[in-house]
Amino acid sequence: MANILILSVEKRNSCAVKIQEALTSSGCEIRTRLGIHDSSALACSDKGLIILEILSEENLIKPLLAKFEALDGVKAKLITI
Repeated sequence: MANILILSVEKRNSCAVKIQEALTSSGCEIRTRLGIHDSSALACSDKGLIILEILSEENLIKPLLAKFEALDGVKAKLITI
């Protein structure tokens, strides 16, 4: 079974520090982290997507999920496959 946490970030520039703090505090539970956003030489999108593979059991992931859901401009969804 795999636990995948997907974060849709609408305000990347204003909440990146808080997102990074939450990721760092749970770093031992994160096996894989993929961040995606549109960028070019002239512009960098304020929207992004972060996909995390979480090692912990679902009940231990809920506090991390709540941290992300509390951030303005972040939507979080846990998927268990």
